[in-house]
Amino acid sequence: MTTQKRGGGDTTVGQIVTAALRGLGLALVALPGAIVAFVVSVVSIALVPIGVGIVTTPWVLTGVRAFANRRRVLAAEWCDVRIPAGYRPLPKDANPWARTFGMLRDPATWRDLRWLLVDMTAGFATALLPAALLVYPLEGLALAAGLWRVFPDGYWYAFVPVTGQASALGAGALAVVLLLLFRLLPPAALHAHFRLTRAVLAPSQAELAERVRVLTETRRDAVDTSAAELRRIERDLHDGAQARLVAMGMDLGTIEALLDKDPAQAKRLLAQARQSSVDALTELRDLVRGIHPPVLAERGLGDAVRALALRLPVPTEVAVDLGGRADAPVESAAYFAVSEVLTNAVKHSGADRIWIDLHHTDGMLRIGVTDNGRGGAVISAGSGLAGIERRLGTFDGVLAVSSPAGGPTMVTMEIPCALS
Repeated sequence: MTTQKRGGGDTTVGQIVTAALRGLGLALVALPGAIVAFVVSVVSIALVPIGVGIVTTPWVLTGVRAFANRRRVLAAEWCDVRIPAGYRPLPKDANPWARTFGMLRDPATWRDLRWLLVDMTAGFATALLPAALLVYPLEGLALAAGLWRVFPDGYWYAFVPVTGQASALGAGALAVVLLLLFRLLPPAALHAHFRLTRAVLAPSQAELAERVRVLTETRRDAVDTSAAELRRIERDLHDGAQARLVAMGMDLGTIEALLDKDPAQAKRLLAQARQSSVDALTELRDLVRGIHPPVLAERGLGDAVRALALRLPVPTEVAVDLGGRADAPVESAAYFAVSEVLTNAVKHSGADRIWIDLHHTDGMLRIGVTDNGRGGAVISAGSGLAGIERRLGTFDGVLAVSSPAGGPTMVTMEIPCALS
């Protein structure tokens, strides 16, 4: 039997029953699941100050996210309601402390907890409503069929008192009317449940505005970094290669004047000019390497980091598991971020061993740099690590640092990207 069109398609009896059964299943899962998830989350977060929650909270909140993500999947599959997640990425290898506070700083975590409160109340009611809209008319038909005899005296069906066969038939007639009226409501009620879920779980306009602010800041940082890089290149050219080339030109002029008068002095100046040309070429190569290392352009990030490690005075092990190459700007940002971290480790950590790990999983380029130095590294304003964080932020990347006093120090970087 086909009723009326809704949303471009016909609503059949089968779809009505399916919506009712789906809503009933959601209600049976939503109420206990939301209660358990909310209570466990609150208890785990409350235990963070004494240390226990540092271990349990990431696991609990990951479970809550899985519970919410399952509802997102059902909303898309059953009612074509799309609910964006908007969780901030976390480094996969971050320690429990960084994961806990990273998740607690994420507004999406608190949206999830608010949604659990809604899901165990209004969400439960809206999920149960499709089944109720289908079952209530069936109850009236059952009364008309004779089941009115097993109900107690004074029983009412809607506004009809059921006291005998005649009133039971009246209840049945009302049930038919309600069944005709409610024939479109179970699917609509299920759709309303998912719209309510989206209203609570989807990022708010304030969060989107914050995202725009962060993107504006990272763009400004990228522009400032580019401008500073251009000034550095100009300064290095002026003070280095350019000065040597000017001196070499002056030496060649002097050689030309002395060639006939003092050949021995001309030969000494010629050797000096030759050395100046070698030094200028070396400085130009170093300058080019500082802009974009040739090995990075030719061989990719893995080999570029290996070459970087070979030049370090500290023994360094490099493990690379990359199935392809990222875009050139991503590779460049990752390379110079690793270079900065290694420079800090060599200068400040006192380490005698460094380990570098590069791999790509789940659409993320993940880089870990660990040293066995004295520790104590922090991300603070004006520090090299803060500059790395800004550099990665341009690509929606994140930086996590674990550096307890006494070491070791582990710096983890993640950049969303695809490999060619």
